[in-house]
Amino acid sequence: MDLQSMIDESSRIVFFGGAGVSTESGIPDFRSADGLYNQKYCYPPEQIISHSFFMRDPEEFYRFYRDRMIYQQAKPNAAHIKLAELERAGKLSAVITQNIDGLHTAAGSRNVIELHGSVHRNHCMKCGKFYGLDHIMSTSGVPHCECGGIIKPDVVLYEEPLDEECINRAINAIAEADMLIIGGTSLAVQPAAGLIRFFDGRRLAVINKTPTSADDEADIVINASIGEALSGIRV
Repeated sequence: MDLQSMIDESSRIVFFGGAGVSTESGIPDFRSADGLYNQKYCYPPEQIISHSFFMRDPEEFYRFYRDRMIYQQAKPNAAHIKLAELERAGKLSAVITQNIDGLHTAAGSRNVIELHGSVHRNHCMKCGKFYGLDHIMSTSGVPHCECGGIIKPDVVLYEEPLDEECINRAINAIAEADMLIIGGTSLAVQPAAGLIRFFDGRRLAVINKTPTSADDEADIVINASIGEALSGIRV
């Protein structure tokens, strides 16, 4: 059975995606040969984007964060757009993403569960006031609130737990799905990747350029870009 047929026979599809979904929008992933983890900085990227580093040296964190974690010019690609179409058609019930770029929402998807947060949400650590991405990008150094507190991005840094509400929403969505599409993720990041074990539906599809740990259980494995695989789907 091909991907189109699986989608046609399903009515509660959940998409679980990672960095590979956004690479076609010009956002590099973390683990590819030219990804963030293979670029050279004074500190390893995984150290800079940790909670302890942010608390210790927020200025260096923000220098890296603005330069390498935010891509304001990025636009939704064929994958984001097709998933939004599937949701509007009543076929797709949720998008669960490990990405922080907000592109699923920009494409029109409504039920987006952002496991690792979003660069578009920022809050003062002192008073809790909300700030959008424009404020972060229009300031230099460490952005501060009117009250004097440091503004922190609502993204999950290393050493920080995932939001419990997001986890529960993701688990419920996956558990209720009749089809799960895993796309653009190596399933290497825990605990996010572990959420797929709650799937007990009929059809499992994996779309990724490289092998994943879910390949053996999948009904179909497509080794291609997610945009290429989804763009031809008829809604």
